[in-house]
Amino acid sequence: MSRPAEHLPDGFIQAFHRDDTAIRAELVAGLLATNATVAPKFLYDPLGSKLFEAICELPEYYPTRTETEIFARHLPAMAAAIGTGVTLIDLGAGNCAKAARLFDALAPRQYVPVDISVDFLREAVAQLKQRHPQLAVTSIGLDFSSALDLPEAVGRTRRLIFYPGSSIGNDAPDQALAFLRRVRAACSDGAEKGAGGGLLIGVDLVKDKRLLDAAYDDALGVTAAFNLNLLQHLNVLLGADFDVRDWRHLGYFNPDASRVEMHLEARRDVSVGWPGARRRFAEGERIHTENSYKYTREGFLQLLEEAGFVQPRAWTDARGWFMVCHARAPH
Repeated sequence: MSRPAEHLPDGFIQAFHRDDTAIRAELVAGLLATNATVAPKFLYDPLGSKLFEAICELPEYYPTRTETEIFARHLPAMAAAIGTGVTLIDLGAGNCAKAARLFDALAPRQYVPVDISVDFLREAVAQLKQRHPQLAVTSIGLDFSSALDLPEAVGRTRRLIFYPGSSIGNDAPDQALAFLRRVRAACSDGAEKGAGGGLLIGVDLVKDKRLLDAAYDDALGVTAAFNLNLLQHLNVLLGADFDVRDWRHLGYFNPDASRVEMHLEARRDVSVGWPGARRRFAEGERIHTENSYKYTREGFLQLLEEAGFVQPRAWTDARGWFMVCHARAPH
């Protein structure tokens, strides 16, 4: 006897409600810390999101095209492991292009793009619906960096959480483990026993420092513009008076920490203020804006198992630069 059809709402859910007071407090605490820092999520204002799209087209930025190569070569095997008819939950969906390449193979019963950049997501989904008018789409504006509470409108049957692009590398390994545990819980939240939820994730692997340095400090300066745009965003969010001409972009691989680091470095002594505070930055002083941790194959598969996933499988490109993993979330 067949199951009755599940109602899958088609629309936009604003689960992220910006708390300007909390945002200002977070930013001020980071900027006034001994070693100043700003969380990488603040890189993605509307202009930052578009600049990151441009970064993905750069010859130096191998992750996007290498991940695409892996999907092109191994998607049939991935689909065989995952199955069809999943609820495809796309974390950090951006322009939705990566998930769209999975639609034919996975035939999702519902597509759930999730992103903190709400306006950018709305625009991307509007274009996606023109190309896939029959697809059930429930878009969610959500900051999933600290919690992954999915609304009732998200189907509970066979959730596949999709996290491509090596975004997991933005978190330190202990933070990545906590995040993966939240993802594992979200996969099986409310699911029936044996529903077979899981994770499909892109992971950047350790490689030659020269390749990594070039990927995060390209010759055209697009990554520099992406990083410097953060200062313009801070001016908006804080009412600050950063001048981008006072700063330079730095992006390089730190082998001791197994991570790429991005910083903004003061070109000269500079004083920056915002309502209620002011800080002087000496020439050469930095604001740490992003990390991108790089894993070994064995190290990341072990992390998945520590998070409670089972039956991990991995596919890599021929050079071993990048990896896509699928693992199941036991109910």
